[in-house]
Amino acid sequence: MDVLKVILCLLSVITLDAQTYSGLGETPQYWNDLGKADINKARKLKPNIGVAKNVIIFLGDGMGISTVTAARILKGQLQGQPGEESKLVFEEFPHVALSKTYNQDAQTPDSSATATAYYTGVKANLGTMGLDASARRSNCSFTDEAKIESILDWSLAAGKSVGIVTTTRVTHATPGALYASIPERNWENDNDMADVANCSVKDIAAQLIENPNIQVVFGGGRSKFLMNNTEDPENGIITDGRLDRDLVEEWKSIQNGKDRRYKYVWNKTDFDNINPQDTDYVMGLFESSHMQYVLDRDTDVAGEPTLAEMTEKAIDILKKNEKGFFLLVEGGRIDHGHHASMAKRALHEVIAFDDAIRTGVTKTSESDTLIVTTADHSHVFTMGGYPSRGNDIFGLTDDKGEHLKLAGDSQPFTTLGYTNGPGGYATGLNESRPNLTSVDTGHKDFVQQSGVKLESETHGGEDVGIYARGPMSHLFHGVHEQSYIAHVMAYSSCVGRYSDPESCAMVDVKENEISSGSTMRMTVWMLAISALVYICI
Repeated sequence: MDVLKVILCLLSVITLDAQTYSGLGETPQYWNDLGKADINKARKLKPNIGVAKNVIIFLGDGMGISTVTAARILKGQLQGQPGEESKLVFEEFPHVALSKTYNQDAQTPDSSATATAYYTGVKANLGTMGLDASARRSNCSFTDEAKIESILDWSLAAGKSVGIVTTTRVTHATPGALYASIPERNWENDNDMADVANCSVKDIAAQLIENPNIQVVFGGGRSKFLMNNTEDPENGIITDGRLDRDLVEEWKSIQNGKDRRYKYVWNKTDFDNINPQDTDYVMGLFESSHMQYVLDRDTDVAGEPTLAEMTEKAIDILKKNEKGFFLLVEGGRIDHGHHASMAKRALHEVIAFDDAIRTGVTKTSESDTLIVTTADHSHVFTMGGYPSRGNDIFGLTDDKGEHLKLAGDSQPFTTLGYTNGPGGYATGLNESRPNLTSVDTGHKDFVQQSGVKLESETHGGEDVGIYARGPMSHLFHGVHEQSYIAHVMAYSSCVGRYSDPESCAMVDVKENEISSGSTMRMTVWMLAISALVYICI
């Protein structure tokens, strides 16, 4: 009996030791099995040598590597887990690379020039969009030769359908660079250009309307299309509207004149009532400016669709084209949350963005759809301080769960922070860092502390990730110039400068067929020879 007690005691100690590794049973065997499973998974990877009928680029604005890591942990913690072991949908994509984000004239980039790079394949100057580096910011004297076409233009020329989905204004930097060529990203409507003399360049909203073949436009920014001092259907009098004409009515008139099946919507109810089967062209402008942060959506009077819902509706409309489609889906308010140094807002936007990617994956086939998930740039967003496993990602940094870590001023600090931003403290003014002990650092409006005080936190200049699946996704490997993304999208779908069948993915398909045929013939010959040898023997 004593021997039995000892054995039971030893078993209980062994079991306890395994449990205290982690609440997830992460024993050494667990890690060894996981490593072996990942190797087997990697060994089975084969390049998808095919032509992409469809291309979707999911752009997380400002979604740097530290943002991806923190959002991954948040996702897990929202599911009741420690968080670190979690994965975002795009982290399951088979091919990953890094993108160098600098602009042609700037070490740390902005969103309009980066967008120009990954849409057109050509790097540009900070603050410009759809123009090569011969154009200077806010300078209207550029030549027509400076204008560069984008993957949207190439896809339209190939007879494909195209769409834009964003949570920002549809005239903002990331979506705007798809269809506009302009030396100043802030010229979103003619009112923004009221003080610009001797400039014949049309504003961004006008350039969108003059490209009526874009089949889906979902996002915010009604004020850039409606007349100034008129009533917005949701928000009262417009104070930053147009001075020349109502572009919403103009868009309707153009579509009607082409006898198209179209709809214009501005609220959730009308959006839900869109039937993709009888709608070919749609414009949805759901806010006067940017769409609501995810964490503020319950305050929206008229309601607005989620990014995932807009993505689903867009795909259902675009996929009716037998030649395929190109679609941009931007999680644009990740960037805005970071600029405000409100990490909770930024990371919840990543979770919503990830939901949209899941929708894109579910609604398409990996065999014929190239999906690229990336960011235009990073932010000076940091995660550190040696917190224990599973510590609240928005909380104060602890020491193995026993007590809070303290800084040199004997006060606690958060795991998440920023190098610069509104949470900084001015030097030389005897301004001390607030004590966060009783502060709700997990509130959506909490401003993370930073090292340097600025009105708005800045972008970061480091590389960002590229995550890809589908035809030719294996071409994303190692470290690339950001402009490389446009080349892969065009090459995989045989559009633009790669429209010639001898210059695009079609070449790989043919070579693969030839190689497969040669292999088959060789196999047949070997079997025949083996049979003859056997007979002769």
